[in-house]
Amino acid sequence: MATTERGRPRDPAVDERIVTAALAVYAQHGWAGFSIDAVARTAGVGKASVYLRWDSKEDLLTDAVARAFQPIAAIDTGDVRSDLIALATLLLDIYEGPHGLAARRMTVESAVTPPIAQRWQHVRRTQVATARGIVRRAIDRGELPPDTSVTLVVDTICGAAMLRPVAVPDRLRPRANATRDRYAQQLVDFVLGAAYQQNPRWSARRRTTVRA
Repeated sequence: MATTERGRPRDPAVDERIVTAALAVYAQHGWAGFSIDAVARTAGVGKASVYLRWDSKEDLLTDAVARAFQPIAAIDTGDVRSDLIALATLLLDIYEGPHGLAARRMTVESAVTPPIAQRWQHVRRTQVATARGIVRRAIDRGELPPDTSVTLVVDTICGAAMLRPVAVPDRLRPRANATRDRYAQQLVDFVLGAAYQQNPRWSARRRTTVRA
């Protein structure tokens, strides 16, 4: 975890440079090549500046990747479709964006890297619980059938966002990037349509919620 502040006030711009550098080093070299030295060199700061903020490279990496997912907690528009589109768009931006490789590496490497496994499991549980909360609130508001599978809704959206960067061929990448928002909407409408279809009464009642 990040260290407590000590000495003179920290510069947020330096924090951001270090985090960005940590993601870049991890994306390029993985855990085997990740070090405070490499991050400090990439960020253009001294190692002391890094240790002022994080106690270890494990804490730095976990915090750097976790920051990308923090906006999930702010998703709560009061409308299930809008909430899920915001979630899908955020996840697509994370996994397909500049630091997507780092996020995907963490998903895979954390399971077989003891120094970061426990830290990332805690972060991951929080992320999943927050995403599931979006669906649970929709059920509580009566926007989704009571028997909606929270797991299937969340897994489908999260899984699609993680898979797309790998599945789309390089020659189609520019087009995929240009249509990312549209894809997020189509993905959510597909998932909501499936959820409503499981219950005929809800399928008729909520038909206007899902738009082509």
